[in-house]
Amino acid sequence: MGNEKSQAARETRGTTGVGRRSLLGAAVLGAGAAALAAPTAASAAAGTSGGKHGGQGIKGLPVPTVIGHRGASGYRPEHTLGSYQLALDMGAHVIEAGDIVPTKDGHLVCRHEPEIGGTTDVSAHPEFASRKTTKIIDGVSTTGWFTEDFTLAELKTLRAKERIPGTRQHNTLYDGRWEIPTFEEVLAWRAEQSRKRGREVWIYPETKHPTYFRKLGLGLEERLARILRAHGLHRKNSPVILQSFEPTSIQRLNKLVDNPLAVLLSTASSRPADFVDSGDPRTVADLITPEGLAEIAGYAGGIGPTLDLIIPKDAAGKLLAPTTLVKDAHAAGLILHPYTMRNENTFLPADFKKGTDPNAYGDAFGAFKAYFATGIDGVFSDNCDTALLAREDFVNG
Repeated sequence: MGNEKSQAARETRGTTGVGRRSLLGAAVLGAGAAALAAPTAASAAAGTSGGKHGGQGIKGLPVPTVIGHRGASGYRPEHTLGSYQLALDMGAHVIEAGDIVPTKDGHLVCRHEPEIGGTTDVSAHPEFASRKTTKIIDGVSTTGWFTEDFTLAELKTLRAKERIPGTRQHNTLYDGRWEIPTFEEVLAWRAEQSRKRGREVWIYPETKHPTYFRKLGLGLEERLARILRAHGLHRKNSPVILQSFEPTSIQRLNKLVDNPLAVLLSTASSRPADFVDSGDPRTVADLITPEGLAEIAGYAGGIGPTLDLIIPKDAAGKLLAPTTLVKDAHAAGLILHPYTMRNENTFLPADFKKGTDPNAYGDAFGAFKAYFATGIDGVFSDNCDTALLAREDFVNG
């Protein structure tokens, strides 16, 4: 296995950081799906080099925008170049390429969480057995292996695997195929794909647990800003939207770069981790009032609320009447990109579940229709192909 991993690493890494092996198999499921959502004239008008964006910026994106959640994570292990490539090939307008976490030596890599036991084969590496530990991150005790305890070179010996194999058993077929990508490699992939397609490829990275990492001396925002500036992707119309669940992280980024910014919002009763750390008593419910939204609009251009903040559910999991969040956010000048639409019954509102198998697909099209009807500006989805067809249904009436 050691020789095979070394060979895979050599094949994966090219001069641009995006080798042939990295993309192998990425478009098997969606080889012809790009036709589902050809770029609009506005998005196609964007340039193909880092600093040329046709003056369109985020306003040039189709509405509603389909955002590939961690790539095409309904079909490939999340946050891999294979997942990102498939989402792009399917026609997603924006790729959530990068939940940003740091390595021990200060590099930025793409993982949903710093704990990597559930998304890589690290547990199969006896040389790293002693690194398994328990940490408190944002008040939650988590046991496993953490990116901040590994150098980049060490992380590159690992391979990604499916995070929820019980739900997405078919995704396990691709376990071991891809490395953990660095954010630099993601930008190289983005540039390469932009050149090939003659239009800018949009990405939507997120700073993960920024307060936690800042206390470790691994502040994310400055590192992220340096990389974006080095690639000429730090401007108002750059095809990179930055997001975080911590408002102070977005405020910090607002001072470092001119990119479009979005504040992610969890359940109404929750408190952002940075608020807890600083003693700010406000909850998400306070942030989604007209006053809270006006404050967010002072440093960000959008919000990424959980879908339950758009349409709440009753005790049985059925949809209730929509809230006023869409109207209120738009009144404050904010766009809304809620999260996350998935096809499986286990993730759908009770209104749209079909049959008794929680892992079977339900009526995802019905759910998309309900959420699009609220006037949201876009949505994160694990299943870009479904989202794009649902969007076409909605746009064409």
